[in-house]
Amino acid sequence: MGISVALAVTDNVPDFEVGIACEVFGTYRDDLADPWYDFRLCVADVGRTRTQNGMRPDTPHDLCALAGADTVVVPALSNGYPITGPGPDPRLVEALRLVGADGARIVSLCTGAFALAEAGLLDGRAATTHWMYTDVLAERFPQVRVEPSVLYVDEGDILTSAGRSAALDLCLHVVRTDFGSRAANELARRMVTPPHRSGGQAQFVAAPMPTAPADGLAELLDWAAERLDHRLTIDDLARQAGVSTRSLIRRFHATTGMTPMRWLQGRRLTLARELLETTDLPVEEVGRRSGMGDAANLRHHFIRAVGVTPTAYRRTFRG
Repeated sequence: MGISVALAVTDNVPDFEVGIACEVFGTYRDDLADPWYDFRLCVADVGRTRTQNGMRPDTPHDLCALAGADTVVVPALSNGYPITGPGPDPRLVEALRLVGADGARIVSLCTGAFALAEAGLLDGRAATTHWMYTDVLAERFPQVRVEPSVLYVDEGDILTSAGRSAALDLCLHVVRTDFGSRAANELARRMVTPPHRSGGQAQFVAAPMPTAPADGLAELLDWAAERLDHRLTIDDLARQAGVSTRSLIRRFHATTGMTPMRWLQGRRLTLARELLETTDLPVEEVGRRSGMGDAANLRHHFIRAVGVTPTAYRRTFRG
């Protein structure tokens, strides 16, 4: 008998993460590892539980069957959560407490991390979830060390993934842990996906653009945005605004919540990302036009902010 994996499905969960777990663990592949996983699908209400798109899993197992599994997988929670909709099914939360106490390995995909947090399984641990909800997870469960930029977190017996396709990254990581790189790499080839993606989910987060301030800074920001390829200092910005540097810094903090130079750096990074996504300009020219400097300087700041090199970022978004 292989490693037993139980997938917990409650009402209105997205089909995507359910499908990933079923494909990776539920499709028997004894040519990659013999035996492969012993997989079972467990639902909140046998015969009645439906996924987001109305599919009804055909299984005799309810959530009580999570008990005894070596690995329990929790997909994303009901569509819209944690912003709208009901939270995790209380029966799922209780079942997770029990299997956690029994020493099972627990894997959450996307917003499934909220169910683990509700069960107290993430207390004092590092974890992640979809980048849209990392702030929500940190606010609701301050005892969790939320990692907002990574694709997944492996804490040994507790593993959490970022959003959507990062669930596949984590599931392949589990296969790699259980059966080695050869099995994981071959499975990735069959699924036509990279066996390991560089960088984290920061590269998929849209850079926020500050709204136009209402206290007279709008013209200054427009002026600076048109001159990102120039070497601009705080003195230059203050002179253009007709105020002292101290006044400018104070107004910037009050209006944008950041310093003038941090705002300028953010705008330059946004422009660099846009140029990498939409043009074939050499990286050196992208650095010059965005004001990020030469290719080496652009690479340094890009890796620090986004987690991958400019070239890798372009390859991801431009092909």
